[in-house]
Amino acid sequence: MLNLYNTLTRQKEVFTPITPGKASMYVCGMTVYDYCHLGHARMVVVFDMVARWLRASGYDLTYVRNITDIDDKIIKRAAENGEPIQALTARFIDAMNEDFGALGIIRPDHEPRATEHVPGMIALIEKLIANGRAYAAPNGDVYYAVREFPGYGKLSGKSLEDLRAGERVEVDANKRDPFDFVLWKSAKPGEPSWPSPWGAGRPGWHIECSVMSEHHLGEQFDIHGGGADLQFPHHENEIAQSEGAHNHDFVNYWMHNGFIRVDNEKMSKSLGNFFTIREVLEKYDAEVVRFFILRAHYRSPLNYSDVHLDDAKQSLTRLYTALKNVAPAVVEIDWEENDYARRFKLAMNDDFNTVEAMAVLFELAGEVNRSESATLSGLLKALGVVLGLLQRDPLEFLQGGAADAELSADEIEALIQARRDARATKNWAESDRIRDELAAKGVVLEDSAQGTTWRRA
Repeated sequence: MLNLYNTLTRQKEVFTPITPGKASMYVCGMTVYDYCHLGHARMVVVFDMVARWLRASGYDLTYVRNITDIDDKIIKRAAENGEPIQALTARFIDAMNEDFGALGIIRPDHEPRATEHVPGMIALIEKLIANGRAYAAPNGDVYYAVREFPGYGKLSGKSLEDLRAGERVEVDANKRDPFDFVLWKSAKPGEPSWPSPWGAGRPGWHIECSVMSEHHLGEQFDIHGGGADLQFPHHENEIAQSEGAHNHDFVNYWMHNGFIRVDNEKMSKSLGNFFTIREVLEKYDAEVVRFFILRAHYRSPLNYSDVHLDDAKQSLTRLYTALKNVAPAVVEIDWEENDYARRFKLAMNDDFNTVEAMAVLFELAGEVNRSESATLSGLLKALGVVLGLLQRDPLEFLQGGAADAELSADEIEALIQARRDARATKNWAESDRIRDELAAKGVVLEDSAQGTTWRRA
C-alpha cells in the first residue's frame, strides 16, 4: 500500500483514492513572466516522480498542472518590455516546455490556462457571494470574507489570531476585515479585463486553481501538490474558496515539496544566489540535475551547490557505467518475487522515499558489475525509468559534457588514436603523456581487451 504524508493531517496516511483504481492530482504550475528557476525544477521533478509511481503502481492517473497567464507580475513585466501580454506569456511558456523537456518531465494530461477559465471563476465567485462567504466592495473588487469560513487555517495550522500577531497585513479600506483576500479585481486603465456582474475586471490569483481543478477533476479529488511556499496563503485560500462554495471537502491529500537552498542560504535574487534552470543546464547535464533532486526526500530541504552537483554526476556515472559494462536485457519487473524490485517498491510506497529507492539502485549496480548479468542490468534500467533516469545510451551520457567542455568528442577520439599509434610503436612515454593530457582536461580513459573507451570525469 502507498503511504503518503498529508500536510493537512500532518501524518502519513494510506492512499485510498475516491474511485478505486483511479487517481486524480492537481499541481500548481508556473506564472509565466520569466524563466523557470531551480525551485520550479524541484517541484516539477518531484510531482513527475509522483505521477510516474502512481502509474507504475497501476493507477489510472489524471494529472493536471495549470499555467497562470494573467497576473500582476505578468502585466508589469509586459509593460516594462513594451510587448503584448500574450507575446510575453507565449514566449515563456515555450521556454518552460523546453526546460521541463530537458529535465525529462512528462507533460500532464491537462494544462489549463487561467485566461481560459474566467467564466468559471465568475460563476464560483457568485456562488461564494450567495453563500455569504464573499462580498463586493464599493470599488468594484470582490473579497472573500475569511471569518465566514470556520475552517480557515487548517492546512497551515495558522489561526487568525496567530496571523494578526505574526504577519504584516495590508490595510485596505475596501475590505471588511484585513485578512479578507481578493477574488476579483476591478479594471485599471490599460490592463486586460473581462465583463462581470461587478464591472470590468480580472480574477485574483487564488480563485483560478479552485476553478481549474474543479473543471478537470470535480469538486473533490485525491491529491493537490505544490511547493511548500504555496501552503499559505495560496492553498489555504483554495480550500476556503472551494469548500466555502460547495460545503464539502475539497482535497483528500495535500503534498508539498521542500525548499531549495543555495550553499545553505535561501535562494533569492537579493542574495545573488538565484539560478534559472537554463543557467544550471549550461553547466550540468539535465539528467544529473534530475538525479540530484530525486536523491533527496521530496519533503526535505535541498541544498544546491557545485559540490553537490559534481557528486551527483559521479554517482549517476556509476549507474551508467554498470549499464555500459553489461548490456541490459529487456525485462518485466516482478515486484513481488525479485528482492531488488520488492525493496524499491517498499521505499517508494513509504511516502515516495527516493533516498532508499536510489540505495537499491546502487546495490543493484554493484551486483551487475560482479555478476555481469544482463537480466540484472535490465532490471536496473527498468527501475530507473520509474524515476525518469537511466534511459539513454550509456556512452551518450558518459561522453556527454557541458557546453564549456575543453575538448570535443572528435578531439578526444583523435588523441586516443594518437595514443594507439604511440603504443603500437612502444612509445610508452608519449602514450602516458596523452593519457595525462586527457585526464587534465577531464577525460578518463578505460583500457580493456576490447579496446579503449572514454568518459567525462
